[in-house]
Amino acid sequence: MGTNYSITEKFGANLAELLSEKINRVYPDFNSKNFIKDTENKVIGQTYAQRIITIADLLKNYLSADYKEALRVLFSILGEENPNQTGMFTHYYWILPIGKFVERYGINHFTLSMNAIEEITKRNTGEYAVRPFIRKYPEKSLEIIEKWAKSPNFHLRRLASEGLRPKLPWASKLDTFVENPAPVFQILELLKDDEIMFVKKSVANHLTDWLKVNKEAVLPLIHRWKTFENPHTQWIIKRATRKFDV
Repeated sequence: MGTNYSITEKFGANLAELLSEKINRVYPDFNSKNFIKDTENKVIGQTYAQRIITIADLLKNYLSADYKEALRVLFSILGEENPNQTGMFTHYYWILPIGKFVERYGINHFTLSMNAIEEITKRNTGEYAVRPFIRKYPEKSLEIIEKWAKSPNFHLRRLASEGLRPKLPWASKLDTFVENPAPVFQILELLKDDEIMFVKKSVANHLTDWLKVNKEAVLPLIHRWKTFENPHTQWIIKRATRKFDV
């Protein structure tokens, strides 16, 4: 993708061509010509977020009507995992509509979709796609998220925090645990001394969210973490509370 394209412009005919090329290798019946044409016409005047939704919806229209089969095709084009803490929205930006596809059409296929979100996250991010599943299946989701928090893969550890944030930017609010955040705090406890900056920033921002939505609930956790000598925990607390008097 040329460097002269804005982030919004990336999600148009050029991305449709890229996706078509990848999909046709594993699904020859995919109508690339019409998919590209429809994408080009429908994204005119749309915002970045709207374009991602449009492309996800067009994938739904042009792939198999069977969600499992459509997801199998999309899963097969994901390619290599991202070994870095960066690149999610540059090298792997083209995966965003696939995450949106899972978010919009996979809600009745919990296990299949959560597995897909896990694989998407290893390359791009599943922090938006996972939220409807947390709302509909909170207990089942927490079981999987706990495994992510313990994963050796730092992308999944970050997702364990980022996906549960009550005020995640560019996402709808997650109110599921606002009145009783204890299950979320149990997840954060697993991440409080993480050495990876990518993860630490997420945990810090997550705590900041709680200072905004339920300060009384999160203060005991913050005060307790302050007593830990671990430098990573201290970094998280310092960043999380930098604009608050706690």
